[in-house]
Amino acid sequence: MKKRLSYRDKLIELAQIYNVKEVQDYIKSRKTLTSGQLELILKKNKIIIPKDFNTSFFKENITKPLAKASKQIDEFKEGSSKAVSKISRKVGYFKEDSSRSFNRFLSNSWRSIGQVGIGFLNVLPKLGKTVISFFGDLFTNLFHGIYEQQINKGKAGKVIIGFFIIVGVVTLIATGITTFNELDRFTEKPVIEQTEKKPKPLAKKKEKTPPQIKKKTEKKEAKKPEIKKKKEKITELILPDLNLKTETVLNLFKDVNYDLNKVKFNKIVKPIYFTQLPKDLDEIQSVKLKKETFIKIILPLVVAENEKILEDRYKLSKIENKKLTTDDEKQWLRQKFLEYKVKRGNVKELKTRMDIIPVSIALAQAAKESGWGTSRFALEGNAIFGQWTWNGKGIAPLDRDKSKNHKILKFPILRASVKAYTKNLNTHKSYVKFREKRENLRKKNKELIGLELTGTLDNYAQTGVEYTKILEQIIRQNRLMDFEPVKLANTSPNKSLNL
Repeated sequence: MKKRLSYRDKLIELAQIYNVKEVQDYIKSRKTLTSGQLELILKKNKIIIPKDFNTSFFKENITKPLAKASKQIDEFKEGSSKAVSKISRKVGYFKEDSSRSFNRFLSNSWRSIGQVGIGFLNVLPKLGKTVISFFGDLFTNLFHGIYEQQINKGKAGKVIIGFFIIVGVVTLIATGITTFNELDRFTEKPVIEQTEKKPKPLAKKKEKTPPQIKKKTEKKEAKKPEIKKKKEKITELILPDLNLKTETVLNLFKDVNYDLNKVKFNKIVKPIYFTQLPKDLDEIQSVKLKKETFIKIILPLVVAENEKILEDRYKLSKIENKKLTTDDEKQWLRQKFLEYKVKRGNVKELKTRMDIIPVSIALAQAAKESGWGTSRFALEGNAIFGQWTWNGKGIAPLDRDKSKNHKILKFPILRASVKAYTKNLNTHKSYVKFREKRENLRKKNKELIGLELTGTLDNYAQTGVEYTKILEQIIRQNRLMDFEPVKLANTSPNKSLNL
């Protein structure tokens, strides 16, 4: 009875029939080859593998249904995560709107209280005039009556006593009014100091201006420094090439309160730019902590480069809507045509190429190509995307064939690697499908989601479709799609993504 051969044995037998020398050498050296390696060698030697080799009852009846079921589960997880993220966004927006309305209510009520106080102070002088006129008329009538009547000793004594009593009462009232006014002055000073705490204009205290005008000018001046202070708080932190250790980097993240969960919820990341990866990143025992540290370093660089592209895209849309362009705008267009390798001044093609790379794709490719920041190319040459070069400065792979002369492109800082990566996807002919699908999503006013564009990057690696599947797996397992809408903390809000 003939022994039933396995799929691997059939491939070895096929290699022996066609006398494939490479397989024979491996067998002689007693090295075991997997079925995948045997398939690659046979395809390399242009040998067609029969279809019935790879068919089995187990694959058709068990493996394929399980794969379909896992795919449906992944799609369900993705849909539920999208729904949860939408609900969280709505909750965040509701919180922001409610806080704004509450702040407006407080400011309006404070202003109304101030206006009532000012009106009360304005009433005091009129009230004083009426009191003085009343007592003045009273005394004049009293003295006229005394002058016209005949003097009586008993009545005269009573009149003198009443006069002194009235004088005492008037003096008490007058002193009370003066002390009340002084109290008002003392109470006005702290209000001025509170408004002056923000701008601190010490020189303006010498000027003699009315209190109402002074309050208005101080309120106008107090509004401007608030904007400046906000910009000063969110300053870009660029860390130089200091051979930082991972422990130092983790302590820095704690000091600046850099947490990925907060970034996912607030959709804002601080502009912290590392020039290189820590050399001892691979020494972290926790895989989760290693991945989070890598994402924290790369995320601000990717978001910053995308926002720079969006600014150029916004400027291009403004120029496109103009009938006449200035010399500076024409010069800017020439530079962008050269930068994005657009021929014949085609503005439509420039707009297609001048667009962002989804953050999830950039993070997934950086993780795949650099081994989460631990590869030799990433540590020695800041090459986190594994771009090849034949002319520029680079690092030669250790397992490179002698017949090949390519190198991995080397960069002075990490941000230069990110910039070269975005330029590569936006200009190279191998990624035309990626740019076309991205443009179609723009036309439909849809968000640029990485999982919808990963299938167009099969030309990035030699493994083709397998490479795109690995990218999708990295994005889903590490929830990288949550970083898609993230912006820098100092981004201007008037730039919309759908330009």
